[in-house]
Amino acid sequence: MRAKWICLALSIGVMAGGHVAAQASYPEKAVTMVVPYPPGGTTDVLARLVSARLSEKLGQSFVVENRPGAGAQIGSRAVARSKPDGYTLLMGTINSHGINEALYKELAYDSITDFSPVVRVANTPNVLVASKDAPFSNFNEMVSYAKENPGVLSFGSTSMGGSPHMAGELLKALTGIDIVHVPYQGGGPMLTDVIGGQIPIAFDNLPSSAAHIESGNVQGIAVTTKERWPSFGNIPTVAEQGVSGYEVTSWFGVLAPANTPEEVVSLLNESIVEILKEEEVVARLEALGARPVGDTPEEFAQHIKDEVARWRKVVETNNIEKL
Repeated sequence: MRAKWICLALSIGVMAGGHVAAQASYPEKAVTMVVPYPPGGTTDVLARLVSARLSEKLGQSFVVENRPGAGAQIGSRAVARSKPDGYTLLMGTINSHGINEALYKELAYDSITDFSPVVRVANTPNVLVASKDAPFSNFNEMVSYAKENPGVLSFGSTSMGGSPHMAGELLKALTGIDIVHVPYQGGGPMLTDVIGGQIPIAFDNLPSSAAHIESGNVQGIAVTTKERWPSFGNIPTVAEQGVSGYEVTSWFGVLAPANTPEEVVSLLNESIVEILKEEEVVARLEALGARPVGDTPEEFAQHIKDEVARWRKVVETNNIEKL
């Protein structure tokens, strides 16, 4: 009997040791971090920042691979279909894992069931900017002008279906103003037209517009977050200017394919949370106009579910034509 219990104890010990060893051995080779957008944007910058620190922290290369196209569907689908072993990750966004579920008739992946959320890395606001030649100089004047001239005012965004576009649609839903969406291929050409006065207002990610606001090339008339953004504290929020319940916060987070081992997800989460507390990383994020998050996988998963539900309501309320 005693021998039986000794064998059982040894077996349990071997299994437990194997579990620890499996966790400790990851990563044993290079890890790919897929960015479903072109190089140079906020998503790409954050992915490279996190990947560089993970390489140093975990002793294996974390390589960023840009796979843009189809509104982030190409890169996201590729990760969803990858082997769930922790060696292919995604830097997802509010677009890829929130808005897309609401906006596309047939999405190439399921934002909730096809992924194992790891951690939300950062939040950043969108900002409503106006041309210096616009017939208004602040947010409330802009709303009044739009109400007095329905269908006359147009607003630019960085793409069809992106968070800047949806920030405009949410504003329309909550204020009842009739403004016309003009999608651009990225923030660069859009801001060129705002600066040149070809378009009166636009929604953009704050990191893209920050330098133009500081230089006075455009007016920053509102940020889309719930509270004012520390690095641009002089720009009021949409909500504090009378639009109750308005909030759009762009976010970026790491995801793995569904069914990735829990110990791998936990290791990645713990490592990235530690990275997001480093002074140099915090300073870099602040310079980008971003703020670190570092939540749990469970919290991130719930955030994605909430975002999908929220944007479905916005699309339905505004009768936005699905893509």
